[in-house]
Amino acid sequence: MPRNQFQRMMFAFITVVITVHAYVFYSLYVVNGSALMELNQTTGVIAALKKQGGIYMCGTYLPVWECILIEFCFAYLLENLVGSPASFKLASRIFNPAKNHPMIFETAIICATVGIMCPAMSFIAAFLYYPYYMGFNVVALLANWLKLVCFNFPFAFFTQLFFIQPAVRVIFKTLFRKDISKRKQEAGGLQPENEQEVILAIFRRIDEMQEEIAHEHRRRKALEEDVHKIASK
Repeated sequence: MPRNQFQRMMFAFITVVITVHAYVFYSLYVVNGSALMELNQTTGVIAALKKQGGIYMCGTYLPVWECILIEFCFAYLLENLVGSPASFKLASRIFNPAKNHPMIFETAIICATVGIMCPAMSFIAAFLYYPYYMGFNVVALLANWLKLVCFNFPFAFFTQLFFIQPAVRVIFKTLFRKDISKRKQEAGGLQPENEQEVILAIFRRIDEMQEEIAHEHRRRKALEEDVHKIASK
């Protein structure tokens, strides 16, 4: 996981680059592909886009790369300003990163990020792709927003959880492998090399948990004794 502002911005950059391209592909081919081909009387989505002069956005037709760039700017700003900090806070309310397994905490962050970013970006997309040639209507905008959320949320959840975030973490670890290796050495967090080391690590964790439970019992017993003393007075 990133541990400074530069690494957080790079992590967000890699995530948004992959996510925006995936969403554009999903929107053009899966959601609107058939409609585009039928409207332009073509047998392919690319041919349909060429025939109509690009993607309809902001009341005009723009090339695909311009649409990707616009969506990237909105998504990158939103991820850095809202998505990343808010998802970490939400995950921290339920899980403790110091005690829970990193995979559990990272999964909680991914779920929280999807829950924040999907409705937010869908709302922005509802404005960007609104059919302004038909006139503007708030009710129609909200209806388009809910429609986009229904289309995008399942795609966002499963791709982020099983494809995008694992890929981002591999790329991130490759780019910052020296820093991550140094961090592990400082923390003494070397990965076990064989089955025996894994078993020993499990037993050490069990001993730590038993000590934590015993400490909690002692704390509760002392608290009960204090309560009895106060009650007897």
